[in-house]
Amino acid sequence: MTTPTASTPAAPRMTGLDWVYLITLSALWGGSFFFVKVAVTAVPPLTLVLLRVALAALALHAVLRIAGLRIPPGRRAWLDYAGMGILNNVIPFALIFYGQAAIGIGLAAVINGLTPFWTALIARATGTERLSAAKLAGVAIGFGGLAVMVGPAAMAGLDASLVAQLAIVGATISYGCSGVFGRRFRAQPPLVTATGQLTASSAMMLPLALLVDRPWTLGLPGGEVIAAVAALALVSTALAYILFFRVLASAGATNVSLVTLLVPVSAMLLGVLVLGETVTDRQLLGLALIAAGLAFIDGRLLARLRPAPG
Repeated sequence: MTTPTASTPAAPRMTGLDWVYLITLSALWGGSFFFVKVAVTAVPPLTLVLLRVALAALALHAVLRIAGLRIPPGRRAWLDYAGMGILNNVIPFALIFYGQAAIGIGLAAVINGLTPFWTALIARATGTERLSAAKLAGVAIGFGGLAVMVGPAAMAGLDASLVAQLAIVGATISYGCSGVFGRRFRAQPPLVTATGQLTASSAMMLPLALLVDRPWTLGLPGGEVIAAVAALALVSTALAYILFFRVLASAGATNVSLVTLLVPVSAMLLGVLVLGETVTDRQLLGLALIAAGLAFIDGRLLARLRPAPG
């Protein structure tokens, strides 16, 4: 493990386009809650994960061919894709499924918001990125906003199994590692990286789904479920991972991990627009805190507000 020094590169600053991509990514992943809610009524969790990554991989292979790109050949390339698939799909998905069997969705969302912390710490510990105090303060403020948004009612799950909670924490650590590990792909087109990762994830999920869910024993799902699975794979996975690796290559691991703070905001807004849900004062306060945290992390607004020297 590399010890950070003064020569450790600072975390890249987010550009305006990076913020557009990040907000779009949060909407795509926030929308996945709607698709999963429909699909999971008829498809077991591991089979749903397999369908999500496999259909997305097939779609991206088709796009890859149209774009005239290809996945780099060789054992080393596929080992890297497998490593990214394990850290970004297989481990966190399995741990989250296990943890949510015992704790509430609200508590799981709060714990999942730890991802930027782990990403920052791992990036710092490995010498990948040098983090300013303002950026770390921004992550803390954003996490506080996430906790406020979820609210005390969701915290009723705090008496749930400690093992289940630790499983979700383990998922966030895995996500944090994937953000740092994924920096090795920054020279590749995002489409190539996303296709390679999802292909490797599909190969690893196939035996797990066959062994645990025995999907051949399931009945044929209805049209609504099929549409939800397709949207989950093509919109919330294939397109989303193209954006994920685009921001990762441009803005770094810590910045791209901020999407975990934005996803609950996107889910709340989708609930208002699609389901007609109302927004409480607590949720608005949480949204304001998250916005403040993002301002600290971005740094440009604070730089404009800072008095000029002399």
